[in-house]
Amino acid sequence: MHNKKYKIFFLLAAFSISGISFAQVENVQLNHPVYTFLKEMKVKKVISYFSEDVPNISRFYVKALLDSVKRSYNELSSTERDLLKKYEIEFSDSLSNETTTRLFTPGKSFGSTLSDVFSNKVKYLYAYQEDNANVYIEGLGHFYHGQWLKHEVNNADLFNIGFRIRGTLFKHLGYLFSVIKGGVSGNKQLAETIEPRLKTNFKWVEAAENIGNYDFASGYLKYHTEPSEDMHLAIQLGREPLTVGYGYGSKLVLSGDSPMMDFIQFNFDYGIVHFSSIHASTVGIFSRNRNDRYTKYWAFNRLKITFNNLFDIGIGESIVYSGRGLELGYLTPVVFYKFVEMSLQDRDNGNLYFDLQTNFIKNLELQATFFLDENILSHLDNLNLYTNKTAYQLGAFWYEAFTVENLSLIFEYTRIRPYVYTHFNIQNTYSAWGTNMGHRIGPNADEIFTKLAYNVNDWIRFSMEYRHQRSGENIYDADGNLVRNVGGDIFLTHGGNPVNKEAFFLDGIRINNDIFQAGFRIEPVRDFIFDIIYNYSIEDHITEGFKQDYSYGLIKFTLEY
Repeated sequence: MHNKKYKIFFLLAAFSISGISFAQVENVQLNHPVYTFLKEMKVKKVISYFSEDVPNISRFYVKALLDSVKRSYNELSSTERDLLKKYEIEFSDSLSNETTTRLFTPGKSFGSTLSDVFSNKVKYLYAYQEDNANVYIEGLGHFYHGQWLKHEVNNADLFNIGFRIRGTLFKHLGYLFSVIKGGVSGNKQLAETIEPRLKTNFKWVEAAENIGNYDFASGYLKYHTEPSEDMHLAIQLGREPLTVGYGYGSKLVLSGDSPMMDFIQFNFDYGIVHFSSIHASTVGIFSRNRNDRYTKYWAFNRLKITFNNLFDIGIGESIVYSGRGLELGYLTPVVFYKFVEMSLQDRDNGNLYFDLQTNFIKNLELQATFFLDENILSHLDNLNLYTNKTAYQLGAFWYEAFTVENLSLIFEYTRIRPYVYTHFNIQNTYSAWGTNMGHRIGPNADEIFTKLAYNVNDWIRFSMEYRHQRSGENIYDADGNLVRNVGGDIFLTHGGNPVNKEAFFLDGIRINNDIFQAGFRIEPVRDFIFDIIYNYSIEDHITEGFKQDYSYGLIKFTLEY
């Protein structure tokens, strides 16, 4: 009898061990709210570090961070505890009937699983686990209704449906495949305002069909290994949304506003050292003429050193090149790109940046980024020269602001000098699909960004933000001919022999833009998400002497099953 009990005990222990050994290598999508939760926990100093400057992190890593948060359970507010419990269930990847439901479950009727649609369980269309393989299939759907509040043609509706397949093989190889197909009705301009990704979607821009439609597809393989304790090596091949660098409102290095790129990525983390290398491909400005379409490449290296309870300091570089196939010189992760670019006869667009983020004050984080486009070291005596293509960003994140639990307050200032992101070869501008890969305001502009966010509870989040933007635009005559280039257009370079050797900040046609936005994110039932947004903007055309304001409302429904 005792032997039988021991056998049962060991079987249960073996099952428990195998259950926690599913290290999910696949990444957490960048728009997942768990990133916001982890950010707040980092500023609160509940966790000491996570990779937010190259933030496509694996599910097993998120799970480990949540375990770290749980060790400081007594320091959490009641809302933070509820959020922790919510994410712990989701990232356990358990298929327990108590916490998950599958629409298609072997041995169960469709009707019985359908009854869990409006439950708070983690939902899958289908899921399967075994020792060396698992798969999770999730249904995706979105519906947007946008309404101009000051226009005659005043609404737009977007709707899409798709699925995502993800999982891990052999406990080291993560995979993901995702596709979404959608359509649009109503005002085209409003549709692009509420879903900016449409501007860089081929089916939408080509507009060759009788209904506006679009599609988004992503997929990758990611191999992760830990050759020794706390040493992590990962390599990824595929496409998914990317961002790089710091920035609360938008990022100077890679904002994520441009379309997805196809890339190979290498990451190394060991102790205080964190290194990332990415080589990605994208395309130039869309042209109706197929012969004018071209591929361009973005190569990137970054080294960051972390000093716990003090600060993180990093240096990164990138190259944009085109007009040829893969350049082997930029495939090497352990090399200084600018010197390689010089050895390749100075054809490409090189950038260098430095950043700093503090973590020595509880509930207050400071960060700064300095972005250098090309080389100004030989002209430090006159920083107003057109060759001074520099930008910087300063920001602060205050959590539990004014001692109010679950409240965050952000302030950020960004300044970008004329001609930043441009290049003498238009095909090498810092852009993808005709959109700036860097900060949204572009060159010859600055922005003050503030944001307040409050977690009402674990399923309602309120946010409010204000942006004050100033820009200097190039000057054109009534016929559209360029009169003076002041460095305000990413696709118009200064050329090799400019008329004006100096470029003054905010020169040209002055436009100020004040943008106010307020919104609620509501998830009354797990995986049923509603975003309600109001946006109001005033454009003050100072040089031309007129103002223009507009506003819109947006209701967005997201379903992930």
